[in-house]
Amino acid sequence: MQKLLLLGDEAIAQGGIDAGISGIFAYPGTPSTEITEYVQNSREASGKGIRAIWSANEKTAMETALGMSYAGKRAMACMKHVGLNVAADPFINSAMTGANGGLIVVSADDPSMHSSQNEQDSRFYGKFAMIPVLEPSNQQEAYDMVYYGYELSEKLGFPVMMRITTRLAHSRAVVIRKAPKAQNQLKLPENIKQFILLPVFARKRYKILLENQVAFEKAGEESGFNRYFDAEDKSLGIIACGIAYNYLLENYHEGKVPYPILKICQYPVPKRLIRRIYEENNELLVLEEGYPMIEEMLKGILNIGKEVHGRLDGTLPRDGELNPNLVGKALGKQQEDIMDIPEFVKGRPPKLCDGCGHIDAFLAINEAMNGYSKGRVFSDIGCYTLSALKPLESINSCVDMGASITMAIGAADAGLVPAVAAIGDSTFTHSGITGLLDAVNSKSPITVFILDNLTTAMTGGQNSLAFGKIEEICKGLGVKEEHIRVITPLRKHHEENIKLIKEELEYNDVSVIIPRRECIQTLNKRMRAKHKPKTE
Repeated sequence: MQKLLLLGDEAIAQGGIDAGISGIFAYPGTPSTEITEYVQNSREASGKGIRAIWSANEKTAMETALGMSYAGKRAMACMKHVGLNVAADPFINSAMTGANGGLIVVSADDPSMHSSQNEQDSRFYGKFAMIPVLEPSNQQEAYDMVYYGYELSEKLGFPVMMRITTRLAHSRAVVIRKAPKAQNQLKLPENIKQFILLPVFARKRYKILLENQVAFEKAGEESGFNRYFDAEDKSLGIIACGIAYNYLLENYHEGKVPYPILKICQYPVPKRLIRRIYEENNELLVLEEGYPMIEEMLKGILNIGKEVHGRLDGTLPRDGELNPNLVGKALGKQQEDIMDIPEFVKGRPPKLCDGCGHIDAFLAINEAMNGYSKGRVFSDIGCYTLSALKPLESINSCVDMGASITMAIGAADAGLVPAVAAIGDSTFTHSGITGLLDAVNSKSPITVFILDNLTTAMTGGQNSLAFGKIEEICKGLGVKEEHIRVITPLRKHHEENIKLIKEELEYNDVSVIIPRRECIQTLNKRMRAKHKPKTE
């Protein structure tokens, strides 16, 4: 039995390899990125011919995984929580089509917004889609759940969601592997019309989905991932979901909690076990990372039953991620004085890397915009979002992937002319292309900066699907070739860059400026590799 020291992300990836996946499809996004990277870097996965692909966005990743499932093979789609918004259309509809080969969709949530725009809880998407959801409490469970999840998906004929959070994704523990399985053979659905969601077929599929809810709940009661731990002190019953179960155990010596515990790591919620903990205990404390989903379900609309404590009543903070101290406080345990963090290890605001080409690009944009009123630069999601902070303070929005161009269109339509959009090369191919097409069709007087650092820099330097294609894409969308301008963001070109930007700001239609300079981090890696001494 091989033991490996793995991140939670890596445990999921290894679980997929050992469970016999044929493909994993994703768009890089913290904290989910390392799942796909692990498979891409695995010699074992390569030897088995497993496809490990960075897709253009989460929607295309989900659809590609669904296509592989249609063909009878096991597939995985991975994304961060806000990426699930992008993939929502095929994700929700996959519950209607069902799965042929096993299909697992991993959504990595980011409580406390370490690197995200919001704290949304992906369990609600699983509940909305009405499919089984797995939420591991540790790395071994993450591995085991992937292995189990494919069996469950194929047994029931539906996709399965796995929801993890940042702490689990990016912490390590020893994982014991199971015996690897062979990949499925190619096999089309028995009902060849199963994946056709015309109303005449979709109505039948919806009935099948509803009829399977009992089976989904039964699976959660039989899998062992939902467990009731009885105890003598019935003054309090504790429901602990996913990683919150670990936070609870850390508050007691050797994890010996004096109260009954219902550990929930698989959804739909187990009604029989919920009823038991509710009836046998005076009050309840619900520990769940993210939204108060189970707490709300227990309280209902009227909230006239037993006392239920958690995020809703202030026993736990409504925002941010949980930790052992917050859980201990909710349990009424005396908190030890916390030592002040030394100055040299205190958190510092993020900034663009020294030598980053985005710095020179925004310095030129700032100066070129001096003749206009403020509030005209709409940005997107990438390293360049840090230009919102001092000393640059260049941008005025950052909402979601691709929103820079479309928000600039709306602002220009409202009379804010010129309006500027700043979007990265990878984000452009993720979800900026359609916005640029809108701008061309409506002849919007906007200037679009596609900041090309030749990589997907913010998530670690994955290959950008835009590499070598940006100008041709823009031409294909209808941007006039003479208004697709490439500049090199360097101080020595500062004055000529300002002049060019001013020219395009005056142009009363769509123009695209591409500041192109390799990311300083990938450049450094490339140079180190180039000069690394060769070994015999």
